[in-house]
Amino acid sequence: MKIFIGNMICPCCIEVVRLLLQKMEIAYVSIEAGIVELKETVSTEQLLLLGRELKKYDLELSVDLHIILTEKIKKLIIELVYYNREQLPTNLSDYLSQKLNYNYRYLSNLFKLQEGETIEHFFIENKIHRAKELLTFGYLSLNQTADMLNYSSIAYLSKQFKKVTGQSPSFFKKAFFK
Repeated sequence: MKIFIGNMICPCCIEVVRLLLQKMEIAYVSIEAGIVELKETVSTEQLLLLGRELKKYDLELSVDLHIILTEKIKKLIIELVYYNREQLPTNLSDYLSQKLNYNYRYLSNLFKLQEGETIEHFFIENKIHRAKELLTFGYLSLNQTADMLNYSSIAYLSKQFKKVTGQSPSFFKKAFFK
């Protein structure tokens, strides 16, 4: 049995869900951003209780197809930003359309409606969040960080970084290590 959990997009959220499932003694096969595969079907009462517990962490049990599709978009973007080391084979819109078998305009409109922001903005925000992590905890240079996140140049990463955070990556890194 698979369940879908809205707003579960980062490793911390996955850990919260893992701990809740253990606490509730619900056996699972796997937990990924937005999707949990359970070992067996659980009762409606258990699902309701899980839903209430998830809400405490701003997570929500999802059964709506639109929410599920939005979570799949987020999951694909998170995988690209955090786990993919190769260059995106096509542009983001073509990639998402191919992976989800939906027209990108539909995906884009749905995402904007559900999340209040564009897919591109979500993608950039996550790339900059990852860049901040790499600069502070990965001990990588700006050049290595740009390469790891598939930026075409340091200048382009710096421009997006400053637009999102209000400061340059160099200033951010220096301020962190003071």
